[in-house]
Amino acid sequence: MFCFTLISPIANAEQAQYISDNLFTYLLKGPGSQYRIVGSVNAGSPVTVLETNKNYSRITDDRGRSGWVESKFISTDVALKERLPALETELATIKAQLAEALTSNNAQNSELNKTLVQRTNQISQFETRNHQLQNELTTAQDEVRTLRAQIDTQKDDLLMKWFTYGGVVAGAGLLLGLILPHITPRRRKRTNGWA
Repeated sequence: MFCFTLISPIANAEQAQYISDNLFTYLLKGPGSQYRIVGSVNAGSPVTVLETNKNYSRITDDRGRSGWVESKFISTDVALKERLPALETELATIKAQLAEALTSNNAQNSELNKTLVQRTNQISQFETRNHQLQNELTTAQDEVRTLRAQIDTQKDDLLMKWFTYGGVVAGAGLLLGLILPHITPRRRKRTNGWA
């Protein structure tokens, strides 16, 4: 038990502790409120705990004074007045980074919006051109069908024409073949010739 009592103040002395930020506390001559006040310790001041007796701790403050304070006013957290400048600096840095990120993000969004508008315009132009080409293709296909129909009709007409010419020629030849022997005079056979 005696060893534990000796070890406890040594262990407490190694870790820096502070008076809580939200108050100042009185430094007392002994471990209780009945002892006289020997000074006060400002909130956030670093102290070293030398020993603990029930609800009071004997400390040494940053000015070298020694006395007793209530243990509930001692904290292991660094004082806010010491943390505040670092936090304010960190906050300013983060705000600057955030502003830079927002500016960069706005610039990127602006570029993306410009690119999007350009792509939308290009797509619209391509769609218009595609529609025109489809119309031209449809027109060309209709013309090809019309021309094929005309070619087929002309072939049929040509065949009919040749058949007609052939029929006329055949009919004329037949007619000539029938009429010509009757039109031409016949030669008489000579009886006195060489026969």
